[in-house]
Amino acid sequence: MALPLPDRGARRFALIVFDWDGTLVDSTEVIAACLQQACRDVGEPVPDDTSARYVIGLGLRDALNHVAPNLAIERYPELSARYRDHYLARDPHIPLFGGARELLDDLAAAGFLLAVATGKTRVGLDRALAAHALEGRFHATRCADEGRPKPHPDMLLHLMGRLGVEPLRTLMIGDTTHDLEVARGAGAHAVAVAYGAHEPEGLAALHPLATVHSVAELRAWLTANG
Repeated sequence: MALPLPDRGARRFALIVFDWDGTLVDSTEVIAACLQQACRDVGEPVPDDTSARYVIGLGLRDALNHVAPNLAIERYPELSARYRDHYLARDPHIPLFGGARELLDDLAAAGFLLAVATGKTRVGLDRALAAHALEGRFHATRCADEGRPKPHPDMLLHLMGRLGVEPLRTLMIGDTTHDLEVARGAGAHAVAVAYGAHEPEGLAALHPLATVHSVAELRAWLTANG
């Protein structure tokens, strides 16, 4: 069932900005496992699951620095290449979360502006959008290699400026504290999804408007509050 079409004057939000990994696509375990395997390949200590999941959403260099803090900087390209090899082998099989496509379709039909703010590279996001036939679904997208990566608010500020929406009418939806920090830094609102990379307790500590535990729960919240 489609979301009800709210009156434009009464609608709380005009722009809804989604994170990608762990929010729209079920990629958390894949990314964490690929980071762990890349560290193993270059002889670095393998980060535990919590550490590997924590860096999801950051730019790649920041993520690698966190999971392999003792690796010489000149070896970053090697670690990065090993991560990409592992990830690209599994990327074609990463699914959207159940209900995510329908949610996006209904939000678009209801007249919301939709955007993506992601730690992926432009090449990576474009590949993912094409794989899921979502190239035309978003009004704008912004990637980590096009400005300052999360948790800096640069990408959200860019999207709001490009689409002409003020912060108080912008909602950021993401599965990490990095996403919530982006929203806070940009003066926008945020909803946390607790089915991705970061634990609910850490998300709640940043005081999002809500913390939801499934796409269905997110849909219900947006129906009531969007």
